[in-house]
Amino acid sequence: MSSYVALKTLHIVSSTILFGTGLGIAFFKWSIDRSGNITAIRVVSERVVLADWLFTTPAVIIQAVTGIALANLLGFPLTQGWVMQAVALYCLAGACWIPVVVLQIRMRELARAADRDGAALSEQYWRYARIWFWLGMPAFAAVLLVFWLMVTKPS
Repeated sequence: MSSYVALKTLHIVSSTILFGTGLGIAFFKWSIDRSGNITAIRVVSERVVLADWLFTTPAVIIQAVTGIALANLLGFPLTQGWVMQAVALYCLAGACWIPVVVLQIRMRELARAADRDGAALSEQYWRYARIWFWLGMPAFAAVLLVFWLMVTKPS
């Protein structure tokens, strides 16, 4: 297998993991929050944080490394055209994702405390949940646009 095929395969697989895990995490976190079941919210919040560390974080790193390697291998400058747009959108998604991870950790801790104390989730939890939700919108849009750029490679 050539280095190009290996890099491209890793790039495609990691993009699939990145998008699929992100979409799955968002769906289950948003859905379980709507349930109002504090124990379920705690458990899903714990799993969401774990899934981001186990799947999303490595995929983010692999995407960046393989993307740069592929661009260099194929002679695409990172600072021009569709590659530059893809890099900018990837950075936008990352700029949204980092605070999302921090919010998920904070929500996990608030859910643990509420479940332990038999209390309702605090207004702080719901404030974090709203910010988390709205940060996801530009992140997902950016990832979808990166996919479009990768497929179409517009000039």
